[in-house]
Amino acid sequence: MAAGEPGDLGGYYFRFLPQKIFPSLSAPDTTSRLRQWSMLGRIKAQAFGFDQTFQAYRKDDFVMAFFKDPNVIPNLQLLSDSSGQWITLGTEVKKIEAINVPCTQLSMSFFNRLYDEDIVRDNGHIVKCLDSFCDPFLISDELRKVLLVEDSEKYEVFRQPDREEFLFCLFKHLCLGGSLCQYEDVLKPYLETTKLIYKDLVSVRKHPQTKKIQITSSIFKVTAYDSTGVCYPSTKNHEQTFSYFIVDPIKRHVNVLYHCYGVGEMS
Repeated sequence: MAAGEPGDLGGYYFRFLPQKIFPSLSAPDTTSRLRQWSMLGRIKAQAFGFDQTFQAYRKDDFVMAFFKDPNVIPNLQLLSDSSGQWITLGTEVKKIEAINVPCTQLSMSFFNRLYDEDIVRDNGHIVKCLDSFCDPFLISDELRKVLLVEDSEKYEVFRQPDREEFLFCLFKHLCLGGSLCQYEDVLKPYLETTKLIYKDLVSVRKHPQTKKIQITSSIFKVTAYDSTGVCYPSTKNHEQTFSYFIVDPIKRHVNVLYHCYGVGEMS
């Protein structure tokens, strides 16, 4: 069926790529950190290929075709709210929401301002503060304050466009963790893990003329709805429950980064 005909979802066909591994998530260093942050066993990356030219302005068609695809439905993993086990979708998606996530950052120097603003000391230790709550998160240091407390004096260190960047979102998710998250005293594990996962998911290339490195991925934060309401990434809404689709238009791959907030694996 030609693209654009009635009943056609824009001609995108997908295939699951089970052989594509994400070393950033399986490396021993990362798994022990994810365990400490209560995210282990609740965060997953999966890759799918697709067969048509990706056009960012048609992202909604692309994402809808993804959820309807017979190769996606039995393979896309999510955590069951009731059993806590990994399951597949098992319901018909009626509507999707795909929010553009800007991705322009090529350097971790993006976070240097944390040192400049006394959120982190020169030796890498995160500055502590009096405990407060920003529901459901406990705030016991300046880092969490700058991530969460909009009326704190240092919130402006990251302006709104900075906060929308995929690099910032990933960093923030790792800092906030799961429901039994043990916070780090130093910044380094957060930065290292953010960098590893970011490099693993996001595609870059050298511009043929200028030789500058440029990011080629398009990123969307995705929610899907069935006839009763939200069905993906979870029926329960939480700031730390997310699915990002990272689309490489050159390789025609989409990496799905998924996390569902809860109690991660302990042992």
